[in-house]
Amino acid sequence: MAWNFAAELASAGPTATARPSLAEARAYCAYATRSHYENFTVASWLLPRKLVPHFHAVYAWCRWADDLADETAGGSESLALLDWWNGELEACFAGEPRHPVTVALHETVQRFGIPFDLFRDLLSAFRQDQTTTDYDTFGQLVDYCRRSADPVGRLVLYLFEHHKPECLEPSDAVCTGLQLANFWQDVARDRAKGRIYIPKEDRSRFGVQPATWHAQPAAMRDLIRFQVARTHEWFDRGESLLRLLPRTARIDVALFLRGGRAVLRAIERQNHDVLTSRPSIGKAEKLMLLLRTLLG
Repeated sequence: MAWNFAAELASAGPTATARPSLAEARAYCAYATRSHYENFTVASWLLPRKLVPHFHAVYAWCRWADDLADETAGGSESLALLDWWNGELEACFAGEPRHPVTVALHETVQRFGIPFDLFRDLLSAFRQDQTTTDYDTFGQLVDYCRRSADPVGRLVLYLFEHHKPECLEPSDAVCTGLQLANFWQDVARDRAKGRIYIPKEDRSRFGVQPATWHAQPAAMRDLIRFQVARTHEWFDRGESLLRLLPRTARIDVALFLRGGRAVLRAIERQNHDVLTSRPSIGKAEKLMLLLRTLLG
């Protein structure tokens, strides 16, 4: 069944009262995960079976937070719903979960000792999306990634019980790289939503502004080429994470790392033109990524 967030919000939103059992909550999180993204489903095939329900719980929590920010009316209404979701998170950590996702998540955070702060940082980024639609500097954008992407990598480290100090910096580099790659892939799509993630300082450097993007294709390609090159550097800094991880974690992380690089290569194949068509990875390339990761 396809994910319909309006229906999910109506049945499990702020007005819902029934608390599901753990089995029901786990089944709901599995549904939320499998009905959304093919890439995550492929990655879950490679996970140790005992970790799958915990990954589903974390993913479903992130899915709900993201949809509350992006699939609702926006502005004050989305902020109010995110405040409600924060309240559900606080209830989860207090041992009184109510929502299907937080019932499953409660067991996960207890089992792996996951701190509240990682979820709080993610929520702060989702709130920022309601008030900030443009960035002056690349540093500001990286700070946003620190809260919108890096916590996800640290959550993965907790789930693999490998949250060690030496892993944190390369994990953050991988996650920031993935977020940046997504920004450059979705320049046109985000612009249609009223969001611009290419910093103003970079747009000024290349003499390109949103109103003239289509009229300056050469300058726009140079701007995206610059962003792609600096994003490769983030992935380069994150490569060291692979040798620090146990094999059970290494395969999944390698898949996402290679997937991020594949997005950059897709942009490069289009000569850095991200406005005419959205750069994407075909099914054959996804299969090759998976095979290379497994064989590697």
